[in-house]
This record gives sequence, C-alpha cells and structure tokens, in this order.
Amino acid sequence: MSRAIYWFRNDLRLEDNEVLNKAVEENPEILPVYVFDESLLRGEQWGIERMGSHRLKFLLESLADLKARLQQLGSDLMVKVGDTATVLNDIRKTYNCDVLYAQKSSAYDEVQLEEKLSEALNTKFIWGETLYHLNDLPYHLDELPDIFTQFRKSVEKKADVRKLLEAPLQIHSPQGFGSEVPSMEDLGFEPVEEDDRSVIQFRGGAKAANDRLNYYLWDKELLGNYKQTRNGLMGGDYSSKFSPWLAHGCISPRQIYWQVKKFEKYVKKNSSTYWLVFELVWRDYFHFVAKKYGNQIYQRKGILGEDKIDWGSDKLFHLWRDGKTGEPFVDANMREMNATGFMSNRGRQNVASYLMHQMKIDWRLGAAYFEKMLIDYDPCSNYGNWIYIAGVGNDPRGGREFNIERQKEMYDPKGEYQELWAD
Repeated sequence: MSRAIYWFRNDLRLEDNEVLNKAVEENPEILPVYVFDESLLRGEQWGIERMGSHRLKFLLESLADLKARLQQLGSDLMVKVGDTATVLNDIRKTYNCDVLYAQKSSAYDEVQLEEKLSEALNTKFIWGETLYHLNDLPYHLDELPDIFTQFRKSVEKKADVRKLLEAPLQIHSPQGFGSEVPSMEDLGFEPVEEDDRSVIQFRGGAKAANDRLNYYLWDKELLGNYKQTRNGLMGGDYSSKFSPWLAHGCISPRQIYWQVKKFEKYVKKNSSTYWLVFELVWRDYFHFVAKKYGNQIYQRKGILGEDKIDWGSDKLFHLWRDGKTGEPFVDANMREMNATGFMSNRGRQNVASYLMHQMKIDWRLGAAYFEKMLIDYDPCSNYGNWIYIAGVGNDPRGGREFNIERQKEMYDPKGEYQELWAD
C-alpha cells in the first residue's frame, strides 16, 4: 500500500485542487501536512520581520478551516514548525511514505525549496495557482511579453480557462494521524485585537472565502458596479476583498472566474464583470513574470537592471512605516494597514509612490514591510507591483509617481478617510 504526503502551501482548500485530486487518485493513503518554516516565521529582511501578527492570524484561521474539512472526509491535518525540508523528510521516514505531492510555485525562494526537496524525496509538483494554466499559455514562458496588455490580449484570444474540479469525496489517512493547529501564543506571537474601523472583519478559510464570494456576487450583486467603486477607501462593498483568500489559496482564481461567468449569464454582463476578470489576469501575469525572471524581481534594479530613481537615505523609513510622515493621506493608509493588515489598492499605490518618489527610500524596504503586514501578501503580486511603480518592472511608462494632493481630491474629497485613520 502506497502512502503519499500532501504538502499544503498556498492552496488551503479541497475544491478545485488538481494536485490534491491526483494524490488521492494515485495513493490509497494521504498524509496532509502544513509546515511553518522557521525562516519565514522567525526570519527578517532589512531588519523587518517576515511574518506579522495579522497575516499569521488569517493563516491560522485558514488552517483550522482546512483541518475541519479534512476531518469531514475521514482525514486530518498535521501542522509542524521547523525547516520544511527536514520536517517533510522526517514525516516520510516515520510513516514510510513513497512520494510527496504539492502545488508548484512561481516565486524564486519557493522554487528553490522545490528543487531541494526533489533531490531528497520522490516529488510531484503540479501547477495550480493561476487562472490560466502555465501549459495553456500561447507561448513558452521565455517568450512572455514584458508588457501586460500584450499578455492579456494574447491569453484572452488564444487561451481557455479550465473547468473546475470537485473536492475528493474521501481522503484516507493513517489512524491517529494529525495534530492541533497552534495558537498565536504557541508560535510566540501576541494575539491581535480587531479594529472596528476595518473594511470588513476578515476570517481565513475556504468557508469564509465562499461566503464572501456569495455576498459580493449574489447577495448584494455588487459585482455589477465593481469598476465604478473599486478605487474606494472605506467600507466593505467598494471592492471584492477576495485577495486574502486568493493569496492563501482558500479559493482559486478559477472558482471566482466561473462564478463571474455565471453572474454574467443570470444577472448582467458589463465592464465591471470584465474588470474583475481583468484583475485576475493581472495576478496571473505577476506570477508568470516571477517565474520567468526569478530572483530579479527582488533586486533593487528589478528586471530592467537599472535604477530609475536617485535613491537617498533610509533613516526616515520609520516615519513611513508608522504612519507619521506628516502627509495625512499616506499616514492614514499606513495606519489602516498597521491596525488591520489590509489596505486598498488605491492606498497601496500612493504609499509606495510616496516612499520612493518623495522620500527616495529603497523600495525593497516598503515591499518587505508589506510582506510582514498584509494578510493578502503574495510574493509575485507584491514585488511585481513594487517594481512596477519603481519603474524597474513591467510598466511601459517607466514607473508611476502619484500626485498625492490630486489623489486626495479624487478619492477622499471630504477627508473622511483621513479623519477615520487620524492619529
């Protein structure tokens, strides 16, 4: 009887999970495992911790939801802390496993870990984190356009989104397999208090993801006005807020896509329904760019290999980090993120532009701080957006500098958002 480890990464769901389905089909027994790697849990970059409390809280909730769903299918989840390669190899030996299955990643560090594991274990890494499958692109990855519009037009014309996959009906695991999901305190983190100013009270897990999808599309039919409201700053309804669940894989981009297609059929089809899919395609693009360029997206000179900004000192970074620059709009957005782990897309563009273009501070510090704080942190989208605004990524205009005064007039004309998050 063969046994397989299923290593959950950023695919914390049972539905539309090709890798999990394949593992269940090919092996009588499955050992579902999640590993908190010490390098992420305790690590730092630029003196900034890699994992913040808001992000960890959302992740732990997602794991608790996943564990409950696995138990309903006759399985369970084992959660470990340590060096990922060592932990997985120890489990392989303890339970006499033949093979390890996992979803393949686009991001450089994660790909390096896959290669390390493949040297020590029998592994099957399968693509599954994007809307369009890597194998369905109309060109080889080396030929990926460096301009998003070219990519979008080509996939819209020449590629199809694959159909959804059902969750397994049963998953058999060894008797007694599994462990408790640790608490924040178990992992050495202080619990975070919810802030009633948060746009919504985010909860991790596939159930919460599907609840949000149903609310946004079907209960309130907010999707029909998405393009007009998406640049909002306050409240739960101005945008979909799907990104935290997408980042952790509690929901797949295909699940969202096919619900949008259903909405277009039964409710309405307009520029707003198109625009939500447009945003999913942007997410795809950043993943494919990360896979194509590897470690370059983390370098100050990005994929272009040259600076576009005359960088200065980093000594005032703490003012930006703490929301104390003296620019009320920037500070309000930073305070929202610090208090809740979330910030609007409009806010992210403005605070990033301000750090780089006004303060002349190395964009990598901002990207690292976003990694720590954001509950929807995804390496490809995070670093892809930062190098875009820095002018060393995929922006054909060579970077974006936002006029903060103009932005305030357009998106917070009465100062209500700035007042909400005033010190």
